[in-house]
Amino acid sequence: MTEKPLVRVLVPVIAVALAAGTGLAFFIAALLRPPDLPVDTNPAPLAGHELCAAVVLVFPSGAEMQEAMPSLRDDAKARRVFVDPPSVSLLAVPGTDLQAWAQELHARFRTAERVTVIDSDTTAAQLKLTAPPPKCPREGEY
Repeated sequence: MTEKPLVRVLVPVIAVALAAGTGLAFFIAALLRPPDLPVDTNPAPLAGHELCAAVVLVFPSGAEMQEAMPSLRDDAKARRVFVDPPSVSLLAVPGTDLQAWAQELHARFRTAERVTVIDSDTTAAQLKLTAPPPKCPREGEY
């Protein structure tokens, strides 16, 4: 049985077209994906930063905060670390569930007096504000 010339040409053409379409789709997705945010967990002063999505830990003393600092800096979910004695404010890597992370941090750092979540978008939605604050950028600060 002999193959028809059209089938011999059509099958490779379709395969090449599908491969090109798939490659184009991945290329467009890469262009549209926001760039990764820089990670710098070296503690920086909180002064001058207006956080809108963060987890804040308040310790009884600066010494207890300093004891916790190495673990906080090494946390894979931490993107930025801000200090304002004796508290630490953590900005998360994108995609982190702040509530779940706060619970995890509270369990790890039992000496912390308070572990709270700052999430201005959720708070504004719950309060149904007529003039809500600007949407929190993915960086976690205005």
